[in-house]
Amino acid sequence: MGGTLTIDRKQFIQTAEAAAGGNDVIAVVKNNAYNFGLEFSVRAFLEAGIHSFATTSMDEALEIRRISQEAMIFLMNPTYDLETVRENGFHITLPSLEYYHEYREALSGISVHLEYAGLFNRSGFGTSDEMIEVINDVHALPRNARMDVAGIWTHFGYADELDMEEYEVERELWRSLLSDVLATGHAFDYIHSQNSASFARDGLFNGHTHLRLGIALYGSRPYASLPAENYMQSLTLKAPIVQLRRLSANQKCGYGGSYQPENDAKIAVVDIGYGDGILRKRADFDCMINGKRYAIKALMMSHMIVEVDEDVTLDDEVIMYSNDLRIDDYTALGAGANSEQLGALNYNSLKKVILNDTSVYQ
Repeated sequence: MGGTLTIDRKQFIQTAEAAAGGNDVIAVVKNNAYNFGLEFSVRAFLEAGIHSFATTSMDEALEIRRISQEAMIFLMNPTYDLETVRENGFHITLPSLEYYHEYREALSGISVHLEYAGLFNRSGFGTSDEMIEVINDVHALPRNARMDVAGIWTHFGYADELDMEEYEVERELWRSLLSDVLATGHAFDYIHSQNSASFARDGLFNGHTHLRLGIALYGSRPYASLPAENYMQSLTLKAPIVQLRRLSANQKCGYGGSYQPENDAKIAVVDIGYGDGILRKRADFDCMINGKRYAIKALMMSHMIVEVDEDVTLDDEVIMYSNDLRIDDYTALGAGANSEQLGALNYNSLKKVILNDTSVYQ
């Protein structure tokens, strides 16, 4: 027994198509495609009409290339294995003027995307002058010695925060920088800055070629006020009940006696726990059994305690996530970010089931 993670492939593809909104998209598939499975997700995205992918991992980039010889694959982390990049036709971030000068000759023939640090300050150039210096230097080189300055990008670290003004600041800083760089006359094939939240707020920016979407492609709203029907969740997580027990008001259960009922109670011992990826903050909220919500009372490594009533039987299943128990709803309640809840899921202990799978790769 144990928890079962079910993904409806047909719904997954429809959700990705809806999230893209007819625009060209670079799908963020880092960290095993938000834990949906890299191969599953890439093949489904290809079917949805998405042919560009971004990851932070060279191993994942190589796996994507195995799946698709034609895909544009963008490595968002600074990369130093430039021979592998060249052999596989990967695009890479150019994170700084210092990186460019150090690897100037080795970058010949490689496609790079100039990265702007902005307010997020994870990595990237600090000014347009530095980017323009690189562009001018590249154009001064013989053609056979040049890297291909194929793209320019940034990441908005505040787009999800509706009550903060920083998003408007970082957005305008980016637009100003982009205007300065484009004034050089250099033509970029890829201009991408917008994550799911920025796209939901502003639509595709003028002059941008691509969205770079993550969480919306996987069926989670970047913020809770958006209509849920526009972000259908293809994922369901459920687990069986392994035992029903009666506790009196003076009895405790769970690690350290973490739960003691106020009155005599009936509890369900459920075969899922934090070892399977259930966050402790998620366990502060309810689950669902037969369409009815019940309070989770204790979380252990392999089990969970739910206080139930006489309607619950040993044959019932306990739902942790579904379209009625949405990941993004629990994000709004404080259980953890959408990506945090997805990233915690343990694919080594959970059984995975793909519905409506007509693919031939498995």
